[in-house]
Amino acid sequence: MGTDLHAPLGRNRKTGSRRPGVLRVGRIAASLCLFAIGGFSLYTAFRGDGLERARPPAAEQTANEQSGTPPTTAANQAANGIPRADPRSGANVEQTVTGDGSVVTKYSPRPRDGSGPVLVDAMQIGQDPRLAAQPNETLLEETAFGRLPIVGPDGRRPMDQYARPSSQARGIRIAIVVSGLGLSQTGTQRAIAELPEEITLAFAASGNSLQRWMQEARRGGHEILLQVPLEPFDYPANDPGPETLLTSKPVARNIENLHKAMGEITNYTGIMNYLGGRFLSDPAAMEPVMRDIRKRGLLFLDDGTSAQSKTAAVAKGTELPYAIADLQLDGQLDVNAILKKLDELERVARKNGQAIGIASAFDESIDAIAKWSEEASMRGIEIVGVAALSNDPKNP
Repeated sequence: MGTDLHAPLGRNRKTGSRRPGVLRVGRIAASLCLFAIGGFSLYTAFRGDGLERARPPAAEQTANEQSGTPPTTAANQAANGIPRADPRSGANVEQTVTGDGSVVTKYSPRPRDGSGPVLVDAMQIGQDPRLAAQPNETLLEETAFGRLPIVGPDGRRPMDQYARPSSQARGIRIAIVVSGLGLSQTGTQRAIAELPEEITLAFAASGNSLQRWMQEARRGGHEILLQVPLEPFDYPANDPGPETLLTSKPVARNIENLHKAMGEITNYTGIMNYLGGRFLSDPAAMEPVMRDIRKRGLLFLDDGTSAQSKTAAVAKGTELPYAIADLQLDGQLDVNAILKKLDELERVARKNGQAIGIASAFDESIDAIAKWSEEASMRGIEIVGVAALSNDPKNP
């Protein structure tokens, strides 16, 4: 019996037929997939996605290009073909102050001017908090003095756009304005960081880093004003600055200095005087300045320090929205004294339905106002922006 026990390995074996390996089959399949993917990519690249915007007919497109106007849309027809109307244009509005100081507003219907349909533009008061640090570009114009506020093409005013919204509820309303921001960097930073967002902040036009501070204040929810230097009675011994508005200056020069101040920042609801006893007592000097402020859709706040001020008379004659402060809160720089003044301001508000207090950005003032404000809401007091308490001919 033969054996191959001692035969060399691999010799005298039958030769079998070999089949293609699994690896070779995989390579062929992968190549086919690559060819398929490449072909599909070329196909979709040259075919287009079918999502191009529909183009207008050639005749319409040519007409639009020649006229320089965009294609007519339904929205444009509604905006341009129908006259706009104020929400209150179809109502008589009467306000009465009751014995307890509450303000009662009565609305009754009345016919609108003209005939046919109107587009009622219920413009929102205030600005989206996410955009509060940025200006509404339609409410600005480029000038040699910077970007100045103007009334928008739809009639919207900066005082409406940048006002802090209020509840509009019946009750006791108080506005507190802290002024002089921008003059002291530490005082400005502390006021923005520690005062409640309901407090209105006034920036001095001669301050430093105003645009940065303005943006921080707006992000914090504050309504803001711009303080413009006006001539005091003891000028030039008490000189507010080189671009002070003076009764002795020509109207054009005062308007120029006003515009220089306005160009320092954006996003403010109005102008507040910095000093200015003599200027505010001179109607001839005031009138052209107040007309320019009104034309730009702003309000004017008189700090109430001058008994000879003609602000109310001139503002009414020029249809300028205005307000006059009731009390100076920090004539005595002591926290307890300021708290007593705030209590006095509350009594004025309970009697009249509303009141405005003015303070400067001193440490004592900031401490007292922050403390008092925390407790005010518990006594039924709403702290509002100064625009909410202005005498506005447009919204009586």
